[in-house]
Amino acid sequence: MAEPIQRLRGDERVDGDREPHYYGIRHLSPAGSFHLLALLQEVQPTALLIEGPSDAGHLAVQLTSRGVVPPVAMLAYTEQLPIRTLLYPFADYSPEYQALQWAHRNGCHAEFIDLPTGIALALNEKRHAFAAEDHPEESVSDAKPLAEPDRNMGTVQHHLHTRIAELSGEYDYESYWERNFEHQLQPGVYQRSIVHYSAEMRALTEQDERHLAPQEFAYNEIRESYMRRKIRDAINAGHSPEKIVVLSGAHHTPALTMRHAVMTDEELDLLPRVPTKMTLMPYSYYKLSSHSGYGAGNQAPAYFELLWTCMRQGEMGKLPALYLSTVASQLRERGTWRSTASVIEGVRLAEALASLHDGVQPTWKDLRDAAVVLFGFGDFAVVADALARTDIGTAIGSLPEGVSQTPVQDDLNRELKRLKLEKYKTLVAADLELDLRENRRVKSEELAFIDLHRSVFLHRLAVLGIRFARKQQVRQADATWAEHWVLQWSPEAEIETVESTLKGETIELAAAYAIHEELLACATITEAAKLIRKACECGLPHIMGQATSALQRLAVDAGNFEQIAMTVHELSILLQYGSIRRIDTGSLIPLLRQLFLRGTLMLHDAASCNDDAAAAMASAMHAMHAAAQEHYQEVDEQLWISTLTALAARDDRNAKLSGYAFAIVLESGVAGEAECAQEVSRRLSPGIPADLGAGWFEGLSMRNRYALLSRDYLWRQLDDYISSLEADCFKRSLVFLRRAFGSFEPREKAAIAELLGDLWGSGAEETGEMLQHPLDEVEKEQLDELNDFDFGDI
Repeated sequence: MAEPIQRLRGDERVDGDREPHYYGIRHLSPAGSFHLLALLQEVQPTALLIEGPSDAGHLAVQLTSRGVVPPVAMLAYTEQLPIRTLLYPFADYSPEYQALQWAHRNGCHAEFIDLPTGIALALNEKRHAFAAEDHPEESVSDAKPLAEPDRNMGTVQHHLHTRIAELSGEYDYESYWERNFEHQLQPGVYQRSIVHYSAEMRALTEQDERHLAPQEFAYNEIRESYMRRKIRDAINAGHSPEKIVVLSGAHHTPALTMRHAVMTDEELDLLPRVPTKMTLMPYSYYKLSSHSGYGAGNQAPAYFELLWTCMRQGEMGKLPALYLSTVASQLRERGTWRSTASVIEGVRLAEALASLHDGVQPTWKDLRDAAVVLFGFGDFAVVADALARTDIGTAIGSLPEGVSQTPVQDDLNRELKRLKLEKYKTLVAADLELDLRENRRVKSEELAFIDLHRSVFLHRLAVLGIRFARKQQVRQADATWAEHWVLQWSPEAEIETVESTLKGETIELAAAYAIHEELLACATITEAAKLIRKACECGLPHIMGQATSALQRLAVDAGNFEQIAMTVHELSILLQYGSIRRIDTGSLIPLLRQLFLRGTLMLHDAASCNDDAAAAMASAMHAMHAAAQEHYQEVDEQLWISTLTALAARDDRNAKLSGYAFAIVLESGVAGEAECAQEVSRRLSPGIPADLGAGWFEGLSMRNRYALLSRDYLWRQLDDYISSLEADCFKRSLVFLRRAFGSFEPREKAAIAELLGDLWGSGAEETGEMLQHPLDEVEKEQLDELNDFDFGDI
């Protein structure tokens, strides 16, 4: 007859002889997984308790589902904004993942025993607030992730790790760890070593942690007390302590013994909580590497996968040859040939380096050094890319259909499949050129407009802040039917997809909600116009109508020329590609007319500004003129040109804007050679202050440089003007002309020099070479004198 279960109260201890098996690991440790599986086979536990969020039981089951390909991660996120997240990543060689797999294969009960995510996130907020009080220069938004220790404590640990590496004669702490722990495959050695090591490290750092990072110390105390509670619950559920294996980070292992008190119900009730949800998501080796901010003792996840494979096959001796042949293969794929003999010599060198440290097996650092010497001939740059691909890799995990995902994740995957974009869901960036026009060579409507549908989908992702696709500038600036995107998947994109769940159950609904939120906060006509464009690009006509109504309402009080001009620009673009996107934009034409007329009438008054505001004004004038040219049938182009002509003749407005207006008038053919000669003479005459003359010429040269260079009569007038000047006036002119020509590119200056050579009759080529020749010391001194030129009485 079975013995009755002896239940434990919160203040009771388990007999020291009947403790569970405690197994400490370093996260993402292949040796940790290797020895753990050996322990599990020996003990044959009935319960496997794993450090991890205790509310993730359903995900633990799904992690063992058929079709799950690591690396993957559990993601916890808050249900309300602002979103706060916690990540729990797993590689194939993660001890936690291998523990779950063993439990699944052997019918063993397995559960996570760390704090529930709602409590962990709430405590995390308090830790960040506490840190912000100690370091006010750090905002809460800059708070560190859960796995990252306080920076004071981190400094203590860094110094300790550095000292350990120095005493062991290793390159760094990672080399020390790998040689002394990852390479220890003798039965029982790893477990005994890590128990002793973690106990000593905890004793060395506990006092410092208590004083330098009290919030970290308190947080760990809470976690460990809760984990002991879960261990007690497993014993009370009927599992014999001898048949329980507790898997935790090595730092926590000494504190999980049941000789310590467990968290009581009253203490648990006092802990803060926030509502959370959880999901699984594909992860990547890049994110697992320290290069992306999540190290966890695994700088080279692809290398450690190779190490894990060799461990399981009992062929650790093959690791150096496999690693170096992979590096050589990567080099060959990119056109750098390295022979098999170099690989053999590399293996010998790595083994020699290992023997210098009394090691049987070369470490990752030994292998990298051998690769640099034998493949790069001492130059790291030669092998840098090949090493990165071998050490970190481009692997990204995957989840089968039916495994826990949010509705938005499911919808995104369906859309990727429908739009034939699944192949782009990789860590390698790829270009995607889209032609939004109908493809008449295919039979179905879906295929005829597949690029248009892709564009709509990618724009929706952009609105949601999902960094899967980045839109690039197309080569043809006026090709409204063309788009160029760069697609690259990342775990961050997966997290951003999950966060979008709070905005809607599909990508379309979430994008509509996001634009609607922006619309509620919209305060200017420019913002409203941009939202109309966003809605159009996202294929959301209903939201587009709401944004148009907002623009009409805001336009009543609009009185800023720059805002009006930018709004006209947005509406102009919409009208240009509205038909391409198969959206009715007819309702925007009256708005365009109204705002264009108002902007035209406001130009003169707006041009009374200082030079600081002139650059933005010039951009606004450019936008208005582009709209006038593109939509001359809808807007009053003649009134606009007349207004520009009047501004070009005004002396009481910003000189740079008058010059810019005159450049547009020249472009339009309204002014010719005679008007140009008169304006140059008037604007650059000795009676005009230097800054005004310089400003006018700068404004003139801001517009269409190539058209400016083709007007030889302008340069003749400028040459005649310069030739007529006396010495002092000539110096004065050089000051402002030097400033005006400062923005010209070298090839434009060369073209001007050749043009002047033709005017002077001295030969374009010879004059160009002479004017482009470097200045001698005397000429440099004369030029420097202009900086201190006194305009005083001139």
